[in-house]
Amino acid sequence: MAKNTEKQEMSEIRPGQSIELLKALHILTRDGRMNQDSRRKLKQVYHLYQFIEPLLLEAKRARGTITLVDHGAGKSYLGFILYDLFFKALNDASHIFGIETREELVTHSRALARQLGFGGMSFMNLSVAESIVSNQLPTRVDVVTALHACDTATDDAIDFALKKQAQFIVLVPCCQAEVAAVLRKNKGRQSAKDALTELWRHPIHTREFGSHLTNVLRCLQLEAHGYQVTVTELVGWEHSMKNELIIASYKDLPRKRAAERLNEVLHSVGLEEMSSRFFTE
Repeated sequence: MAKNTEKQEMSEIRPGQSIELLKALHILTRDGRMNQDSRRKLKQVYHLYQFIEPLLLEAKRARGTITLVDHGAGKSYLGFILYDLFFKALNDASHIFGIETREELVTHSRALARQLGFGGMSFMNLSVAESIVSNQLPTRVDVVTALHACDTATDDAIDFALKKQAQFIVLVPCCQAEVAAVLRKNKGRQSAKDALTELWRHPIHTREFGSHLTNVLRCLQLEAHGYQVTVTELVGWEHSMKNELIIASYKDLPRKRAAERLNEVLHSVGLEEMSSRFFTE
C-alpha cells in the first residue's frame, strides 16, 4: 500500500524535476513524500507555469537564448521552478537573474543554486530601482517577472522592463498603497465637483478602489508602450489574497488611444501628479 502511495505521489511530479529542489522548497517533505499542503503547492506551481511556459518558448524562438529577470525574488521560488522545469534542459547561455533587497535571502539562493548545479542562475542584492541602472544586468532582457513585489516595486519592475525592452512582462501585483494615499489626500478637493468620488469616499473603499485603479493604470501604461495586455486570475497562489495576474507581450501596437485614456483617467480622479509614475512615451 505504501509503495502504491509513493508511486502515485511521484506521478504528480513532472519527469526530470529535481527532487532535491522540491524538498528545499517544501513541496516535498524531507523523506520525499507529499501531504495535502504539498499537493496544493505543486498545483499552484504548475498553474503559474502554464502561463509562463508559452512565453518562454516564444522568447526562445525569437532570440535563441533567454534572459529572465525576477524582481522581488524573495527565496527565488519562481526562479528555481522556472529553471528546473525549463531552463536547465536548454543547455545554452540562457540565464535567470533574481533581484532581492534582503541579503540573507540572496545568500541562501546562491547557496541553493550551487548545491543544485543550476549554473545559469545569478542573484543580486539590489532594489528594483537600483537594478535599472546596475551594470551587473544586461542592457536588454527578454522576460521580466515580479510576483508580489510590494507597492511601488511593481511599478519599478515595469519601468525596468520598459527600459530593458522586455518582450514579456509577468506581474502579480501586491499591496498597492501609493494611489490610495493620493486619492485620500485629494478627496476633499475632488468630492466638491464630482459624484464619482463616492467610489472611494469611505476609507475601506479608498484602499480597495486605489488597489484596483493602480492595476488599471499599469495596464494602460503597458498598452501605451505597445504591449498587448491580458489580465486573469492566478488561482490559489499561497499566502496571499492578491491573485491578479497581468501578462504583457510586446507587439508594437498603436499607443495613442491607450496613452489618451491613461491621462483621462488620471485627470478624472485627480491623480495628475502621478503622471510621472504612470508615464507614457
